[in-house]
Amino acid sequence: MDLKGHYLEKLGICSQIAVLRLVFNGVPSMNDPKLYIKNLYFEHVPVRVYWPKLSTPVGNLRGIIYLHGGIGVVGSIKAYERVCRYLAKESESVVVCIGYRLSPEHPPPVQSQDSLTAALYFLKNARFYAVNPNRIIVAGDSSGATMAAALCQELAVRRDVPRIQAQILLYPFLQAVDFTLPSYQQNHSIPILFKKRAVKLAFQYFTQAFKLDLMGVLNSAHVSEDMKAKCKKWISADLIPDEFKVRGYVPTKPAPYSEQLGELCKPALETWFSPLLAEDEVIRQLPETFLLTCEYDILRDDGLLYKKRLEDNGVPVTWHHVKDGFHGIAYLVSLGPLQFPSTKIAMNSVIRFICGLPK
Repeated sequence: MDLKGHYLEKLGICSQIAVLRLVFNGVPSMNDPKLYIKNLYFEHVPVRVYWPKLSTPVGNLRGIIYLHGGIGVVGSIKAYERVCRYLAKESESVVVCIGYRLSPEHPPPVQSQDSLTAALYFLKNARFYAVNPNRIIVAGDSSGATMAAALCQELAVRRDVPRIQAQILLYPFLQAVDFTLPSYQQNHSIPILFKKRAVKLAFQYFTQAFKLDLMGVLNSAHVSEDMKAKCKKWISADLIPDEFKVRGYVPTKPAPYSEQLGELCKPALETWFSPLLAEDEVIRQLPETFLLTCEYDILRDDGLLYKKRLEDNGVPVTWHHVKDGFHGIAYLVSLGPLQFPSTKIAMNSVIRFICGLPK
């Protein structure tokens, strides 16, 4: 898929991103007799809302704000139709999928701003959509989980809206400090998230690619010595349990700080991009959390480190680790023969967590 996009771009037919977006959107879904589905705008932000058709009308439903993955450059409401339908039906919740604007047409942090705008609107008007404002969850996968984590941090310190009941983070990207953690070493060449390609795409989100020293970033040359020292208590291979190092890990000395690269990559160390860097006073205010990690995923250790930070700050965490899982596994839900057995197991664990929350 990536290679075809590369050749089409070289031929001047279309951009690589355009090809990725087209493929990611997939085949349109058929009507679902178990759901009411409507496209709306929350302020200026497009959303798609899914209501379960229940046998008994209920005005006290749970709400789920869903932020889709795609590194901020691909993905859409359309692409995540199956995921949102599954969540709405299986958990009997009202799901709001946010269609935030994409980069590079809309540079960041527009994506985070759109997500916050739509979330605030929903929190303030939840009852109009048959949702109890005290039963709202924020969820996301991959980079959508990054935005979900950052959004929960933003909402946790606000007092003008109801408190988020829980957050659900599926294989999240959470830090841009250390790309030599065990999972980055072990899974660097495992599809679909190849290490070099993923880091390049992530940093292209806010930098000019031709100026980016990728190898410098991969070796933490964009992180100042002071920041490295500060982050060591949160981001270190020493904090990863030994059981996750058995497939191999070689300690790596970070590269010396490059002031030029550090300035170019400065946004990467802000909490909207690296939620793991939030201060403890923010972390301890976060809601109950569900974390999904996959063994064969470069982002596995980001999830493990966030799990530890949350628990260290008294936040209840339900953790599900997919031992044979890979990045993007939840996206395959409801795809018939293309759905992996572990996809259903992972998504069922999400549903159990949602249904187990207080009513």
